Amino acid sequence: MHEQQFGRYGRMHLRYLKQDRPVLYIAMIMDGNLWPYLEELNNQAQKRMERLTSKMAAQEGVTEALKAEDPMAWVGKMENIRSRAEEIVLRELIYR
Repeated sequence: MHEQQFGRYGRMHLRYLKQDRPVLYIAMIMDGNLWPYLEELNNQAQKRMERLTSKMAAQEGVTEALKAEDPMAWVGKMENIRSRAEEIVLRELIYR
């Protein structure tokens, strides 16, 4: 399997394993578990991002109405939300 097939978060975790957990990385390659694991981890990270972003937007009142009223404010708030959500995903799933 090629790195591009398991997505951005899978590639990030692969780099983490290679650099910080080389024994685990080699063991997973030898067992044939690495590629399916990275694909599943990427899927989990994407779903977690979607859930967190949606939840944070709802909690902070970032709605479609705001998007229609003030698109620039909506974009700024959504970028902030996505950034915070990604920090959580990276901490919980990628760099563990």
